[in-house]
Amino acid sequence: MIAVGLIADRLKEAFARGKAIVLQPHQTERLRGMLFEKENGPRKYAVINRKYVGKNVDVILREAGIPCDPTKRLAVCEVDADHPFLWTEMMMPVIGLTRTRTVDDAIDFALEVEHGFRHTASMHSRNIDKLSKMARLCDCSIFVKNGPNAAGLGYGGEGPTSFTIASPTGEGMTTARSFTRVRRCTLVDHFRII
Repeated sequence: MIAVGLIADRLKEAFARGKAIVLQPHQTERLRGMLFEKENGPRKYAVINRKYVGKNVDVILREAGIPCDPTKRLAVCEVDADHPFLWTEMMMPVIGLTRTRTVDDAIDFALEVEHGFRHTASMHSRNIDKLSKMARLCDCSIFVKNGPNAAGLGYGGEGPTSFTIASPTGEGMTTARSFTRVRRCTLVDHFRII
């Protein structure tokens, strides 16, 4: 997750009020050592410890010696731009958060971190020009503006539910009938007229 300047502080506060636990730097590093079997250097994909894939955050944190209420659903870790929490698809309820100076820096960095997978991306902003810029540059099958990524799958957003683990390859949102890659661009709240 990438946030511009002080917005990162507001995000961390919102996560803490919700069902997330915001970790301290020493806790983040302890978790890092446990969740990766091998790191390949800065800004590189790391090898995850599959033992923790799909586990609840309280289970993962307790094993790392970090107290966690079982009602928590996510661990948020503020990290630097080179941290493997940003560069690796972890498949567990741990997310890295880093800061950038401007929204344009955030968009550029998000494109780099996304690795060109072009599956799903999201952005929260009131600036339609920046939302449009991000949507065009990321060229994803699903782009969600101002909502959770699940909204792009039809959950509280647009379209029928489609489980899209392989949307760009033809096994998800594309069909044998059309062989086209449908792209969804979902805007939650603003400009949503029902």
